[in-house]
Amino acid sequence: MVGTNLQPAAGRVVNSSRKKNLLTFLMVLGPGLIVMEADNDAGAVSTYTQAGAQYGTHLMWVLLLLLPIAYFVQEMVARLGIVTGQGHAAMIYQRFGNWWGAFSLFDLQLANFLTLITEFAMISLAMSKLGVSPFIAVPLSAVALIGLVFTGSYLRWERIVIALCLLDVAWFAMAAVCGPNWGAAGVHSVVPHLPPGGMSPNLVFLVMALVGTTIAPWQLFFQQSCVADKKLRFADLKWARLDTFIGAIFTILVGGAMMLVGDAAYRHHLDFKDPGQLAVQLAPIVGPFVRNALLLMMVNAAVLGTTAISLSSAWAYGEVKGWPHSLHKGIKEAPGFYAVYAACVFCAAGVVLIPRVPLELIIIGVQVLACLMLPSAIIFLQLMLNDRELMGDAYVNKAWNNWVNWIIIGLLFSLSLILGIQVLFFPPAS
Repeated sequence: MVGTNLQPAAGRVVNSSRKKNLLTFLMVLGPGLIVMEADNDAGAVSTYTQAGAQYGTHLMWVLLLLLPIAYFVQEMVARLGIVTGQGHAAMIYQRFGNWWGAFSLFDLQLANFLTLITEFAMISLAMSKLGVSPFIAVPLSAVALIGLVFTGSYLRWERIVIALCLLDVAWFAMAAVCGPNWGAAGVHSVVPHLPPGGMSPNLVFLVMALVGTTIAPWQLFFQQSCVADKKLRFADLKWARLDTFIGAIFTILVGGAMMLVGDAAYRHHLDFKDPGQLAVQLAPIVGPFVRNALLLMMVNAAVLGTTAISLSSAWAYGEVKGWPHSLHKGIKEAPGFYAVYAACVFCAAGVVLIPRVPLELIIIGVQVLACLMLPSAIIFLQLMLNDRELMGDAYVNKAWNNWVNWIIIGLLFSLSLILGIQVLFFPPAS
């Protein structure tokens, strides 16, 4: 069990409680940080920088609003994974039956595949700006992403991905180099208000995309399966919560930094087309560092998103089919699991190479789709967390948990309704 009888490599028992706690946390660290920061993927880069380019820092308060929502949702997922030791897809089938299980699995696979297209679209966009043909960059990226997972080692995969997550500190350096108005950014982060121009269909569409890119359905499936694959136990719950909380804070701060990079376009009156074009436009103004770092971080974001999303699909499908589905197993031991992962990666990469696919529209549209699907996904989660037979008295939702969660669900349903009305009567401008 993680968290007990910890020993360093030399074989000495660790007697200090502080050292024990630190070592236990470092052993538990991973699923929460990865699930949060991997969601700062291609869609996040596009959405956050577009929000900054169109509205400056005026929408930064949305990020602060999303911080507790992101944490509370994923804390429930971690708790459910530790208590059950099973993935999210398997639990939906067990508790709600085949029909609802198939419905949730279909929704997940559809949204995941569309999202994977956006990840490879980002790689194509960034690498083309760096002078590398998409017909070279995209296939090589697909092969590298498959090699990352096909090692039969969960720990090796996790260490590499955590390192990629930490590379996102580069966004803070880019934001600083862009020279934002820190005072305005601070005020706009804590004071909710409408940007200049007031309410508009485009503003509603973008806010929906911000919600969709910060909290996505695949995250529920990924973290629960990741917790189960890592074999975390009851004693690890407080550390899993800390892991998730740190991940949520880091992710929101990185999202804010992305928005500040986009804000440079707003302040210099640049037309925003996509993050790659933004990098090129900013180079003469703030220097080549931002250009090169932005393009490389676009690739990093897409790699993080691709490995996490593809794994969420492979884990979910393996759970439902009853196949071996673990990163602790090699290809020969879990062929179906690895085949699904590889198929997700290769098929999405292939779509991106089709000429004249409207990639930027797909990238933003997928975030809105994720927001539309999120309420139903959270309802399944909420019902399972209130199932005493499943969770037991110690881990079932408390009353305050339910108040918070139903408020979140109500807000998400309201946003979905607003978006539906907007699409029917006030479609956003292209």
